[in-house]
Amino acid sequence: MPVTSQLFRGLPRTKVLASGLLPCQHHQSHLAPITQRPASRRPSCMWQSHQHSRSYQTTSVLRSYILSPPQVNSILKANEYSFKVPEFDGKNVSAVMGFESNQLPANAPIEDRRSAATCLQTRGMLLGVFDGHAGCACAQALSERLFYYIAVSLLPHDTLCELEAAVEGGRALSPILQWHKHPNDYYSKEAQTLYFNSLRTYWQELIDLTSPGEVPDTREALLNAFKRLDNDISLEAQVGDPNAFLHYWVLRVAFSGATACVAHIDGSDLYIANAGDARAVLGVQEEDGSFSAHTLSNDHSAQNDEEVARIRGEHPPSERKTVIRQDRLLGLLMPFRAFGDVKFKWSIELQKRVLESGPDQLHENEHTKFIPPNYHTPPYLTAEPEITYHKLRPQDRFMVIGSDGLWETLHRQEVVRIVGEYLTGMQQRQPLKVGGYRVTLGQMQGLLEERKARVSSAFEDQNSATHLMRHAVGNNEFGTVDHERLSKMLSLPEELARMYRDDITIIISQFNPHVIGAQR
Repeated sequence: MPVTSQLFRGLPRTKVLASGLLPCQHHQSHLAPITQRPASRRPSCMWQSHQHSRSYQTTSVLRSYILSPPQVNSILKANEYSFKVPEFDGKNVSAVMGFESNQLPANAPIEDRRSAATCLQTRGMLLGVFDGHAGCACAQALSERLFYYIAVSLLPHDTLCELEAAVEGGRALSPILQWHKHPNDYYSKEAQTLYFNSLRTYWQELIDLTSPGEVPDTREALLNAFKRLDNDISLEAQVGDPNAFLHYWVLRVAFSGATACVAHIDGSDLYIANAGDARAVLGVQEEDGSFSAHTLSNDHSAQNDEEVARIRGEHPPSERKTVIRQDRLLGLLMPFRAFGDVKFKWSIELQKRVLESGPDQLHENEHTKFIPPNYHTPPYLTAEPEITYHKLRPQDRFMVIGSDGLWETLHRQEVVRIVGEYLTGMQQRQPLKVGGYRVTLGQMQGLLEERKARVSSAFEDQNSATHLMRHAVGNNEFGTVDHERLSKMLSLPEELARMYRDDITIIISQFNPHVIGAQR
């Protein structure tokens, strides 16, 4: 068995779907039109010939699409996945009891990706959400590669030497990761040799930089893995590949982009590495049984004053007014940290040289042709993550990692309440709130009846991520799931769906309070 196959053993042997290899057409999630201010977080595509307004009237269209409850469930559950950590001798020795995840596309194909894996050579579990923009290629590459870079970064010097000696001697390699993948999680088999060679070069350099007996620091490992993979993505695009398909692929990966939010859980030690605007939130159970939200990551966007100051501080005062315009990097990019996106990192000369030597198919992709306005002192973008650490406590019951499509629809406290009540089966009997809306007695009676029905149907979903997604898409102004609204949102045609919501990806990990308490 070739060494590449040995190292990447455990991955599903399915190729990327044909649609996944085509340029993703609906890539407006993070990029704004060049000439007009976006009306919302989800602007129209900068390369579409017709700009759509968010106030576009679709009532007549929506009324013509009513899905039955089984049809709604079929759509919501198509990508759900769950994993329970095995128990040993009747006792769960892991702080993580298991996790559940799901994805709901708005783009076609979906630009979000997710990954989950157990580190086999070291301890710990990795969970990650990747939100792509300007195409799905970069997010796809991250979902396959980033965890290997993290796992290698966590290996001690001696293990790295054993790994290299096995490759040199043509011997079997011990797998580094045990992947937990849904059949719909794509796997680009054609690129595995390229990926392996870049990874091997990385661990060879780590061998030279470390000493026998040296124990890697988790924070540094996460930081180095993010930065190194982004560097490799850039280098592979500059070098190209004799294989025409791979040459096209590495350029697509580099010229598209993706944010990443990754959790590494080892015992009661929880690290979050975040670059972009995906988010990780902890669900904490209070003494009265209610749940509160503890945010584990910071969004890297214009709403983060520290990020704005960081970017402005990295460029000359003459660019103060242009480096961030209309709450976007150079007036175009919403996240201020991301993988790929070499249009915001390379010099203009390098961009032109690489594109001129690239395949003809790339020239058909409009987003490679433009140069960002006021582009004077690149790089403007980084994939360096912000690392946060949290020592898990028994009251920390679960963690939600979600792409920004989730947090745009639900506040973090509402997310934690919905998940907490689902996991515990406790419907908090709080007074019914209708906000500032005027309701008739008939409407109030309907709300009370719906609340009563929710208690009996709380476990309709067998997956907590699906349950949360149902609320994210179907919540009405009263905070309850409205089947008619849910049906309409799920039946929107492709050209309209992206105007109302983003791709949504959710991973919910549940913690074992008894193990955490014993470890502390």
